[in-house]
Amino acid sequence: MTLDLNRRALIAGTLATAAAGRANAAAPVGAPAPWGATPSVRQLAWHKRERYGFVHFTLNTWTDKEWGYGDEDPKLFDPTAFDPDQIVAAAKSAGLTGLVLTAKHHDGFCLWPTKLTEHCIRNSPYKGGKGDIVRELGDACRRGGISYGLYLSPWDRNRADYGTPAYVAYFRAQLTDLCTNYGELFEVWFDGANGGDGYYGGAREARKIDAPKYYNWPSIIALVHKLQPMACTFDPLGADIRWVGNEDGHAGDPCWPTMPNHPYVQAEGNSGVRGAPLWWPAETNTSIRPGWFYHADEDLQVKSPQRLMQFHDESVGRGTNMMLNLPPDRRGLIAEPDLASLKSFGDALRASFRTDLAKGAVATASAVRGPRFAAANVLDGNPDTYWSTPDAVKTPSLVLDLPPGRRFDLIRIREALALGVRVTKFAIDVADANGAWREVAVHECIGAQRIVRLPAPVTARRVRLRIVEAPACPAITELSLFLSVAPVAVAASQATGNKIIAKTGWTIAGATQHTLASKSGKPDFAGETSLASALKPALAGAEAVLDDDLATVWTTPAPTPTSVVMLMIDMGKADQVAGFSLTPTRQALPDAGPPGRYRVETSEDGKTWTPAGEGEFGNIAYARATQRITFAKPRQARYLMLGFTSVATAQPKMAIAGIGAFRP
Repeated sequence: MTLDLNRRALIAGTLATAAAGRANAAAPVGAPAPWGATPSVRQLAWHKRERYGFVHFTLNTWTDKEWGYGDEDPKLFDPTAFDPDQIVAAAKSAGLTGLVLTAKHHDGFCLWPTKLTEHCIRNSPYKGGKGDIVRELGDACRRGGISYGLYLSPWDRNRADYGTPAYVAYFRAQLTDLCTNYGELFEVWFDGANGGDGYYGGAREARKIDAPKYYNWPSIIALVHKLQPMACTFDPLGADIRWVGNEDGHAGDPCWPTMPNHPYVQAEGNSGVRGAPLWWPAETNTSIRPGWFYHADEDLQVKSPQRLMQFHDESVGRGTNMMLNLPPDRRGLIAEPDLASLKSFGDALRASFRTDLAKGAVATASAVRGPRFAAANVLDGNPDTYWSTPDAVKTPSLVLDLPPGRRFDLIRIREALALGVRVTKFAIDVADANGAWREVAVHECIGAQRIVRLPAPVTARRVRLRIVEAPACPAITELSLFLSVAPVAVAASQATGNKIIAKTGWTIAGATQHTLASKSGKPDFAGETSLASALKPALAGAEAVLDDDLATVWTTPAPTPTSVVMLMIDMGKADQVAGFSLTPTRQALPDAGPPGRYRVETSEDGKTWTPAGEGEFGNIAYARATQRITFAKPRQARYLMLGFTSVATAQPKMAIAGIGAFRP
């Protein structure tokens, strides 16, 4: 009798379980509700691009400047062997998925034959004025199977109407032209530099504008989205993507894709703000060279493939997109040193991520939301499936049981991004055959992806992802393992076309901070007939600017509106001098910034001085690139007298890493 009752109970229980299973199958557990800000369809597509290139190419390539003044002759633009397919091939060798071209930089010169201005490629010798760099590179991108985007500088140092409503109408017409006539674009890039010194049609003055009010950015962004629905815009408030806050190629750790709904603040841009209301992810950019445009004297300073791999770790590996600048030379080609570094980096990247060592593993989890959200979804390679848990389970864990002999040092994790950034903090543990768990990494933020690079490869039988902190149940679409392959070292190339004057025998003849004559009340060199007239040795440490070691820096009290920092250099012997170069410190210092403005004079005997020019160092506060200042005419000189009247950032000290000079 007891046995019969037990049998009946067992049968009843089995039937009840089957009925519950049928009920669950009929009404499956739904997906988690999105948490916080989420990306648009356009932003989701952008996140998947991961890495792409910038192409800086304009008259600056011929003038050796970073920011053109706007008065350059279009006839200077004459690439002798422009080959857009070579540029695309170079990008693809590095694993880049697209290119963004500077259709117009701050000098106002347009790389397409626009009828809106005479300051364009129509009036250059290139292809007899019939060329169109914008179209030619776009066509090459499509032949090569990569995406295309365009940079259009809002600032225009050539236009006489810059600062007036007429210029904004001109800018919108340019934007409409580019977004209408050059095929599908994946990104439209607006530079944040707006206002300052310029040619401005011959006015030769400084102009300042209130950029948000002047351009009416919401209307500009709406225009782009109307004409190019899938093009992400960079970078004012309301745009799809933001600046990461530096041009050195590293995102914050963590780097949240969310930001507050107020104008961009640099201090927030590097790491984002957890839980903020705007999905405004970061783009992390840098150049393969110190400068954004090609300069022959930087052939020996091309970033190594090892440095490019670090850039990848600190951008893509932190959930941002990587944007690497590849500047063509005066031939219109990517130079040989750059090609070698790009290929070595790309080869190592492809080799590192070719084989997912998590394949063949068995995935289990401490909790599962339902059959649709199984732990095994992290292994299926499908970005639309993911592991998730019941809403109340916010700190679960997931374990991969690996086949024997799996050795790895790269761990890639991705969230189901359409549901928001749900994980605040996570940890990775590994266990060997003995079964004891060992923590190997703890980080904040997963987002689009988090690539954890371990200090050394490990061989493990199990890997565990622990969600340590989260405001909502997780939604993890991928957990992959890889063994990194180091890039092959590239031999340093010899610089070509280098006219740099060697610093052998150079000395500092004097350095001082001098109070300016103030009759005019202007914060410049008003009333000074010669910088040398007031020079007296007073400031120490200036020798650091001559040692060719950018790690040593001359730091001195900053100039003020009524004082100038003066530096006199004796080159030891007279030479034909065409200009000087200044390199700021590559690292931002907490209390010192690079010089903002300069005046320079030259002398053959140290007594009679001739003015050689004055102006601003363009974008020196952020780009930290070498500035090359070309004199109006080369001259015979032994002495250089440099005066600095401002710092580019509001800091109490001024810092300079190097000063040089070059021949015609």
